[in-house]
Amino acid sequence: MSASSASDTGLRWGRLGTVHLVFFTVAASAPLTVLGGGVTTMYAVSGNVGAALSYVLLAGILAVFAVGYAAMSRFVSNAGAFYAYIAGGLGRAAGVSGSFVALAAYNAIQIGLYGLFGAVVGDFMATKFGVEQAWWVWALIGLLVVGALGILQVDLNATVLAVLLLLECLAVVVFDVVSLGNPAGGSVSLAGLDPGNLFAAGLGAVLALGIASFTGLESGAIYSEEVRDPRRTVARATYIAVAFTGGFYALSAWALTVATGPENAQAASAGAGPEVVFGILAEHAGTTVSDVVYLLFVTSVLAALLSFHNGVARYLFALGRERVLPAYLDRTGVRTGAPVTGSLTQSVLALGVVVAFVLADRDPVVDLFTWLSGVSAVGVVLLMTLTSAAVVGFFRRRPEGEVNTWQRLVAPALATVLLFAVLLVLVVNFDALLAPGSPRYLAWLLPGVTVVAGLAGLAWGLVLRSTRPTVYAAVGRGAAERTATEEEAEVAVNR
Repeated sequence: MSASSASDTGLRWGRLGTVHLVFFTVAASAPLTVLGGGVTTMYAVSGNVGAALSYVLLAGILAVFAVGYAAMSRFVSNAGAFYAYIAGGLGRAAGVSGSFVALAAYNAIQIGLYGLFGAVVGDFMATKFGVEQAWWVWALIGLLVVGALGILQVDLNATVLAVLLLLECLAVVVFDVVSLGNPAGGSVSLAGLDPGNLFAAGLGAVLALGIASFTGLESGAIYSEEVRDPRRTVARATYIAVAFTGGFYALSAWALTVATGPENAQAASAGAGPEVVFGILAEHAGTTVSDVVYLLFVTSVLAALLSFHNGVARYLFALGRERVLPAYLDRTGVRTGAPVTGSLTQSVLALGVVVAFVLADRDPVVDLFTWLSGVSAVGVVLLMTLTSAAVVGFFRRRPEGEVNTWQRLVAPALATVLLFAVLLVLVVNFDALLAPGSPRYLAWLLPGVTVVAGLAGLAWGLVLRSTRPTVYAAVGRGAAERTATEEEAEVAVNR
């Protein structure tokens, strides 16, 4: 470590607790954004009446994944999260590969959300206040807000996210109550909760779109260096987040079919998109409630932007600290403890991509948001699959301890198989994530982004093993073991 950075390197331990991690994780999933964007798109694209149950099914798979993930979190505490898990279980080169996939996936969803943010803010300002501005103006304002918050104290970020999350969850609850209280045809239909309707036509598209709603599950481990009790907090927060989001999304998706009528859910969603949610509220609760919920829809996207921004900044910090990426990325604020350089780097990258889409005259939602969301979904599922396999590898070398067979072997092995199946479904049905009329080559080009990132990371990991063995030996170890001994370096080279 250089002298110039010695005084300003290191995240602040003890700032966060279980509640904070739940807020970060659920905020990244953005419940109101999922309802307004994800659920309506799911019905519009698939026509699957039982799509609501897909959230329960996927939450069950992720709960199995969380068993091994939570068990390994007792032994691994690193802001690089999945990167450190994969390095510890599948080898250091695989860990570097996973880190590149993570950077591609989380940058993709974070930057793609600027397109959605710019579009929804632009529509709101034009409709309610007559202020007409291009979408990218609002996107850049959002980028400045997120960039400013990203270099402040992490507990302040958690407070902001907590307020926004509570408000948007309240808005979703209002929608659910209004929808279930005003069913189409005068009676509440249970067709949306019938498993027979889920396992029908359109299941592939439903799973492909549904898994994207759980992006951000890694957030708990990303902040493990800043919590008071990482051995328990990460696991507890992960279980709570999976259970809450799975149940909440399923209830809301079903409520939409009740309000429109199951037979009309696809037509209503395809015709109005997110507006079907606000239309239901305006009809049964009044325009004031609808407008307030729309405003919270905007803040929901902002909360997701902030959560993913913080996650990317910490990944860059972890990789800079271990010298996998340039060392300047490990600098944190002296007063705030925030990963300042990583935060600024992510903001500059986001600015560059947004400007590129503006210059290319691409649509902010159909292109920027949809394309990059698809890239992220593939990358995150791939990361979770590798992480589950890494849990098995990690505990094979550590037979002793407090972790039982279910946690160390059965659950992570089962999760690996299940997640790989979801990954195949997602890739095969990737065109379901694209708007009608999109170029056909995007169906293989966009998923290929994460594959290219992973191969580039693997190649870089092998280069480090050959040319910088001391750096390679410390991959995935975090702050406590940054300096490898010569013996460790020799073992790493021969691994």
